[in-house]
Amino acid sequence: MRALIQRVREASVTVEGQRIAQIGPGILALVCAMRGDTRANADAMAAKLAKLRIFPDPAGKMNLDLRQTGGAALVVSQFTLAGDTSRGNRPGFSSAAPPQDGAALCDAVAAGLNGMGISVQTGQFGADMDVALINEGPVTLWIET
Repeated sequence: MRALIQRVREASVTVEGQRIAQIGPGILALVCAMRGDTRANADAMAAKLAKLRIFPDPAGKMNLDLRQTGGAALVVSQFTLAGDTSRGNRPGFSSAAPPQDGAALCDAVAAGLNGMGISVQTGQFGADMDVALINEGPVTLWIET
């Protein structure tokens, strides 16, 4: 699995003019299931996201995780993270998991975070989503499991 993580002050997802998800401080996780990924990959991604120490402690050092700060997670499926541009200018997405598998694995990441006591909102798999965020820091990380 791949994920692009952004520490946010707030983030939301809107589909067809309706806001379907919104969080305050926490992380926006754009998540891509890759061909061959399993539930174990999704569980590992959820654990990694929950334990990332990217929030400031009282001294201002990035030393706290989501649970320690009471932050939330907005998990949004993002198959374009599988984009391969090595053969020209039009990305290929053949390394992304098939849609049915991708949806299940993205849901598993969200469920894993929720199971660790983190408040989770999600985007809508396969929808044309408008994602809004205020990136705090900015802190942006690329993660693969």
